[in-house]
Amino acid sequence: MHDKTAVVTGAGSGLGRRIARALLGAGYRVALAGRRAEALAETAGDEANALAVPTDVADPASVAALFAASRSAWGRLDLLVNNAGVSVGGTVADLSVEGWRRTVDTNLTGMFLCAQQAVRLMREQDPRGGRIINNGSISAHVPRPASVAYTATKHAVTGLTKSISLDGRAWNVACGQIDIGNAATEMTERMAAGIPQPDGRVAAEPTFDSGHVADAVLYMAGLPLDANVQFLTITATTMPFIGRG
Repeated sequence: MHDKTAVVTGAGSGLGRRIARALLGAGYRVALAGRRAEALAETAGDEANALAVPTDVADPASVAALFAASRSAWGRLDLLVNNAGVSVGGTVADLSVEGWRRTVDTNLTGMFLCAQQAVRLMREQDPRGGRIINNGSISAHVPRPASVAYTATKHAVTGLTKSISLDGRAWNVACGQIDIGNAATEMTERMAAGIPQPDGRVAAEPTFDSGHVADAVLYMAGLPLDANVQFLTITATTMPFIGRG
């Protein structure tokens, strides 16, 4: 993988940090995108193949600058891990318009902007092509209580993934989606104390080591471009997702 290059969004913490470090460990040259320069520097550590690029994925100019920096550094792009996202809680009755727009701008428009820039590079480079992996969520399948904006965007990401897959055939661009449930990160620490369930209870939920998500991404990324994992779901085995939990 020493000649492979990647862009990972949301690389300053959580799953993005684990995925970025796994790619670096596998020999990728990785552009780390996120809002906080200091957090990106922590992810990069002393890795010579890491390029920290502070980025707001909801801003078209900022996204364009990210991919220009990656291309300037390495000349091509083989992989985009579209991971950046936010979760603004609220029911359909109570969520603010500001909260809705912030979620849509980051989780959906941000993914579109990054995918657009990636595909434009991938279709022009020689050899042509590359891979995009979108971070969906189990919310792309079923909602949690009071998650109307997050769930709507993650359902929309599934449509985005399918459309990129179809459009990308002309340029040898493969696109898949990983849907994750309860990987242990800073964002899921609250699950140990209990989170609301559809029946009104508050219950603790199990989590699993987020390193397994990074391993799954490495598997998806390592396939040749004539093979693709279209959708992969990875969850804590006993979390309330299938059936009644």
